[in-house]
Amino acid sequence: MSIKREELSVPGYEKVTYCEDASSGLRAIISIHSTALGAACGGIRLLPYTSREEALTDVSRLSKGMSYKSAVAGINFGGGKSVILCDPAKKTPAMFQAFGEFVESLEGRYIAAQDMNITAIDLQEVRKKTRHVLGVEGQPGTSGDPSPVTARGVLRALEATAKQLGTARGLDGIRIAIQGLGSVGYALAEMAYDAGAELFVSDISPQVVERAVDDLAAEPLEGDAIYEVECDIFSPNARGAILNQTTIPRLKCKAVCGAANNQLATDEDAMRLQERGILYAPDYVANAGGIINIFVEHEGYSQAKAFERTDRIRDTLTTIFDRARTEKVPPSVIADRMAEERIRAGR
Repeated sequence: MSIKREELSVPGYEKVTYCEDASSGLRAIISIHSTALGAACGGIRLLPYTSREEALTDVSRLSKGMSYKSAVAGINFGGGKSVILCDPAKKTPAMFQAFGEFVESLEGRYIAAQDMNITAIDLQEVRKKTRHVLGVEGQPGTSGDPSPVTARGVLRALEATAKQLGTARGLDGIRIAIQGLGSVGYALAEMAYDAGAELFVSDISPQVVERAVDDLAAEPLEGDAIYEVECDIFSPNARGAILNQTTIPRLKCKAVCGAANNQLATDEDAMRLQERGILYAPDYVANAGGIINIFVEHEGYSQAKAFERTDRIRDTLTTIFDRARTEKVPPSVIADRMAEERIRAGR
């Protein structure tokens, strides 16, 4: 394979590289934000981006988020992410093998894992060309799909958030609006339902919404109606940047807590939520279960250890909420400070 690489200059990032492989059709970017705490680990996201610039913006936000996520979670990974510019219907094994060569060329500075539109079969193709990939289902010692552990961590974050709202009954009777019923969102909906929550759901797939209605007694909502439903907690579990100057005024919730990455479109949106009296659980704190699971695999996998570490998200988030209330700043500001302090110490 003849892979062409181009180094991209992104201030504040250690290494950002674009690559193309004509024979397989691969177009991808790997962004390494920081390796201060360890190798930069983050999933592969495959989307039909409209331009290279759009892909670069997404992978940059995601890789920085991974640095902060790992730092606050207390694990020794740096922050990295990769994106493949492709229609999911057109992906091929050759494309993932070429991507594996791309990963291998970074000599362990970046460790790949699973993210949007990537299957276990895709990861197996990547693994043919590099050992720097984790969560490959079917391999000895693997942790497999991290989605259920991510969902478990968000459940713990929901519990911490509900407690801040003044409930002493966990999630029993709490009204949660879940936006996005993908692998994490649906698992979270099941866990929340089992804990006694009342669910409102929306997703681009009518079939998965119907399943939630039948199995979880959820109330279905179409499109943007999810923003305006009266509930205790709004839980974003799909794409990022959905909390912005347009959507925040529409919210009729008391708190926001979900698995989606980069939920805030801008830093100012944290203050918009604060001014409306809406409690915000920083996304990279709430959704850290997946990377915790992968880190435990990196050390030598034990599901019990992964669950125990993931359950600490509840206490971490409670600490963040308490500090934010004392210092009268949004919780996201406290989370960022905690992450930056640990990254600086690592350097």
